[in-house]
Amino acid sequence: MDDLRQKITELALSDASKHGSANSKSVLGKLLGTTPSLRDKIPEVKDLVDEVILEINNLSIEEIRQRAPKIIPISKKKEEKSLTALEIDGSPVFRFAPGPSGPLHLGHTRAISLNAEYRDIYKGKLILRIEDTNPNAIDQDAYDLIPKEMEWLDATPDEIFIQSDRMGVYYKDIKTLLEEGHAYVSFTPAEEWRELKRKSKADNYRDLSPDKQLLAFEKLLIKGSGIVVIKTDLDDPNPALRDFVAFRIVEDEHPRQGSKYRLWPTYNFAVSIDDHRLGITHVLRGKDHLNNTERQKWIYKYMDWKEPHFIHYGLVSMPDTLLKTSEIKKGISDGTYIGWHDCQLATVQALKIRGFKPQAIRKFWIAGGVKEVDITFSWSNLESVNKSLIDSKSRRLFFVPNPISFSFESSSVVQKNAPFHPDIPEWGARTETISSESQIYLSEGDISSLKTGDVIRLKNLCNVTFHEDKLVYHDADIIKGIPIFQWVSDKNIDLSLYYSDGRKVLGLVEDEALSYIHETVQFERLGFVTLSDSKSNIHAFYLHK
Repeated sequence: MDDLRQKITELALSDASKHGSANSKSVLGKLLGTTPSLRDKIPEVKDLVDEVILEINNLSIEEIRQRAPKIIPISKKKEEKSLTALEIDGSPVFRFAPGPSGPLHLGHTRAISLNAEYRDIYKGKLILRIEDTNPNAIDQDAYDLIPKEMEWLDATPDEIFIQSDRMGVYYKDIKTLLEEGHAYVSFTPAEEWRELKRKSKADNYRDLSPDKQLLAFEKLLIKGSGIVVIKTDLDDPNPALRDFVAFRIVEDEHPRQGSKYRLWPTYNFAVSIDDHRLGITHVLRGKDHLNNTERQKWIYKYMDWKEPHFIHYGLVSMPDTLLKTSEIKKGISDGTYIGWHDCQLATVQALKIRGFKPQAIRKFWIAGGVKEVDITFSWSNLESVNKSLIDSKSRRLFFVPNPISFSFESSSVVQKNAPFHPDIPEWGARTETISSESQIYLSEGDISSLKTGDVIRLKNLCNVTFHEDKLVYHDADIIKGIPIFQWVSDKNIDLSLYYSDGRKVLGLVEDEALSYIHETVQFERLGFVTLSDSKSNIHAFYLHK
């Protein structure tokens, strides 16, 4: 009989997972179709089917779907997506090269994930290069934060370089280009210089002798205003690719270098020099860098260097996701956000505190690959990947938002038996004895439509009759169709639940929550949350369904 009951349970769960609830006729028909010998025992079998159906249909949809995959065979395993193979010659070297304007955010995780994955696949090297040659766009804390956040993302760099520490290298290489006639120093006003370039006309300083260019460069290191320019094709049909600036004056103090330098390399120059001198073999970046790639190729040509493999992937749009560092800083300053870790943000710190797993973030970006097609970021897809990693590791707890207190009345005690996980019996259950001296707390939202005399079920406990200020024991039977509520007793903890949209919900959680601070759990019928603590109470950050 146990084997028969198990088979019926499997069929009922399968039916309920597809349709929201199980149907007796459907389950009985499938059972008789697979086991014809039971046709002689239809009355007894039907009674057992009805009994199992009643149990299954009193489960939540979430509980049904959690249990069904565990016992229903999966016909075909979904293949893990992998990245496109690269052209490899020797040991590859990749790089992640952020500016230190602030901590990392979700947008950065794409480049980190792709480069780290290729590093691991080919057993190569991943370099972190902090590009801090713009003194006006530096948050000093970022120097320490970025490596730590990469480590959390399981992308610990093999080496770390900071561009402002390499100024001597950039000065040496630009002097070589000046000596060889591939660059020039211009003192032409900026707007006039840009207009000349737009019209494909040469700047007056462009063709001065190398000796004069070097003297002008040395002068610029000390005083005056001007720029250092890399020569390209002034007749290029794309104006953006005509002569480009390699160095400009920035008089502001550098957070790391102080006032040591006033002549700073631009992005395209410093990147070109470093990618070669640090041995970068593969440059992975968005196709918005296509023009930059063409600019940088001029330097490789002039220096007679081998180009790295340039790989450009499509752009990603992130609707309703704030990534702009300046706006986040303003929000922190005016109190909109409590800090970089505020769960309303998409910073790496916020993703971590909410409970996203670094493995989920990497798997998500790997699935998108390095194709040139543009994509739209989907939170639901990332959440789905994350759920697959945490569901089997997350304990279940009851949480009651906006709680209302009721006295419990019963002639005898009843026992709560709530599993920590429906599919992991070895984790045990939350057990509690409830008597007439107990207080029961229900959510204000749950009871808003109830009226006196309604019978409801306290999940994993018993059925009760609802009254205005009390809950009266009814029975322990499974009754089809009655509402099932989360609840907590006197053994509760105050909890503040924070959502990514800025909402804060106050409520009560089982005191078992104290044992799982800094862990991700599931508040039944609500979703996954990550628990934390504060001086006054514990709080939780909502993750996803």
